[in-house]
Amino acid sequence: MFQVDLLLLDLVIVLVAARLLGAVARRLGQPPVVGEIVAGILLGPTLLGPLVGDRLFGPGMLPPLQALADVGLVLFMFVVGLELDQKLVRGKGRIAVVIALGSTLLPFVLGCALALGIAGDHVDGPRTLPFVLFMGAAMAATAFPVLARVITDRGMQRVTVGGLSLASAAVIDVLAWTALAVVVGLASADGGEGQWKVALALPYGLVMFLVVRPLLARLVPAWQRAGRLTPGLLSVVLIGLLASSWATEWMHVHFIFGAFVFGAVMPREGAERLNHEILERLEQLAVLLLLPMFFVVAGLNVDLRSLDLSSLGTLAAILVVAIGGKLVGSYVAARTQLPGRQALAIATLLNTRGLTEIVILSVGLQKGVLDNELYSLMVVMALLTTAMTGPVLRRIYPERRVARDIAQAEREALGVSAAHRVLVVVPGSPAEQVPLAELAAVLARSAPPAKVILAHLRPYPGGRLELGGGLSSELAELAETLHDLEALAEVVRAHGHEARVVSRFSASVGAELAELAVGASPDLVVLPEGVAGYAEIRDGVTCPVVTVTSAAPLASRGPVAVRQADEAAVRVALTLALAGGRPLVVEGGGRTSALVRRLGGLGVEVGGGPVPEDALTVAGESARDTAGHLLVRAERDADPVDWPALVSALREPVPPVEAPAEAPERAARS
Repeated sequence: MFQVDLLLLDLVIVLVAARLLGAVARRLGQPPVVGEIVAGILLGPTLLGPLVGDRLFGPGMLPPLQALADVGLVLFMFVVGLELDQKLVRGKGRIAVVIALGSTLLPFVLGCALALGIAGDHVDGPRTLPFVLFMGAAMAATAFPVLARVITDRGMQRVTVGGLSLASAAVIDVLAWTALAVVVGLASADGGEGQWKVALALPYGLVMFLVVRPLLARLVPAWQRAGRLTPGLLSVVLIGLLASSWATEWMHVHFIFGAFVFGAVMPREGAERLNHEILERLEQLAVLLLLPMFFVVAGLNVDLRSLDLSSLGTLAAILVVAIGGKLVGSYVAARTQLPGRQALAIATLLNTRGLTEIVILSVGLQKGVLDNELYSLMVVMALLTTAMTGPVLRRIYPERRVARDIAQAEREALGVSAAHRVLVVVPGSPAEQVPLAELAAVLARSAPPAKVILAHLRPYPGGRLELGGGLSSELAELAETLHDLEALAEVVRAHGHEARVVSRFSASVGAELAELAVGASPDLVVLPEGVAGYAEIRDGVTCPVVTVTSAAPLASRGPVAVRQADEAAVRVALTLALAGGRPLVVEGGGRTSALVRRLGGLGVEVGGGPVPEDALTVAGESARDTAGHLLVRAERDADPVDWPALVSALREPVPPVEAPAEAPERAARS
């Protein structure tokens, strides 16, 4: 006899456990779905065992709980289809498709190969083909909703990595659901009637997009006339949603596809507010009650106590194929279009499985493609791949890197020049700093077009400036300084770069220089050692910092040498060498020798060995105590140097630019 009181108690337990563990997961930086699935596992036979678990969630209770979970899944898949933003791939279509194919094909092939190896232990002969294809599809999946949440929580939707990840995941979603539909159709076609019904899937899709979609477009003027989402309009949507889900289930293609397709054919143009109101109504019910029910029920079907040592071996193989296939396939595809760090970040994001994977696994369990043991192992894989995304992404693409990319994107959106910005801190008398300006102008050649900012702050004269005779002499001195700075700017412009002068009185030169350096968001800072605010500037910026420890050899014609080289120091030395037609000497062996050979293969006059006495010496950050004329602090979270591109850029002639018409900044504080 069905026990209503026990069902209500189960609902209370499920919702409390889902909310508590979902909140714990959120506090740990994980998506709530991880906590909800763990809640189901803890409530199931893994922890409670048959004594308690069977009394609370026994065979008599699972069907009604599963029915409620299925209704939640229908609403969720409708929301996924409705929120599928087709604009994501506009302008990114080719790159997104390339990345999506790499992220899908390799794990799919590896998943099929793994399935062939373990099929004998988990399926009988006639179901081998659906099982193999299903495992391939499950390995290739990416959780678009969880991915979107991870990206938006970090503000990455405004930068290239986030936008391409979302666009690629949208394409992967289409590929994964298409493959799953084929697998379910094969698994369900057990007789003539089943095969005949599956064949109706194509006409069903045509009817939905060619007939139902135009009919649903009539909801927009009806909503506009009513001024709100009326119960009648919402009823039409729900009736259509449930009818579409029933149709695909009747055709043995699973109800999730009917729900997803109905969401995809909902009107888009002029229907933003209507869709927003629909989502508000349905998400309250689906997200708060029914969807957590689905994930908890998915966890109830996991029994980790029944696993043995052979199961652990299978789990290890699943993790290697799932994580390795996804990361390698995504990275290799993305690397053809993007730098290494961005490609690795995209690969990490696309390894997220979460919601989508659990839905796919539940379908496999319901259709008999997966047994309980393999289902449990695949759920563990889904949890681990989802949980690892956040920590790994924070290491690969830290918050400060995201902030830098967002700032760059905002500058471009505002039409601000995207030129490579070199900030030069000019000390003392600007008339004596021509070598410093020459150095900055040469280093700016590594990333054209470039803009060099010459910053010179001077302290207020002794005491407060008063109107009178003293004021005119100080202003005359400032005017002379501005004239000398403009002469330095002309030196920079002679190299083909834009130049800007910043000069003013300051009550605290060091503190204001540090603020100026951070606020200018430079791509490179050049400054003499010991200048006011040196430590604050160096610690405050994330870009490379070139410290001039001795200006004497800057104008010499000897070779350029690198001591204890890292990539940042070699980049600076290579720029100086190629710009001045000077040979490059790299001190050291091992990796240094390999770099020498690589640069030599690019046509650079380079060699190893001891540093010549007349050389301009560049040292990396690790060689601070080593004698050197320039000390290079590398960019934080820097991408690897693309040596062929750098050499090519340095060999390109820099076109001259006209001096800007506006006067330099003049600010005198009194």
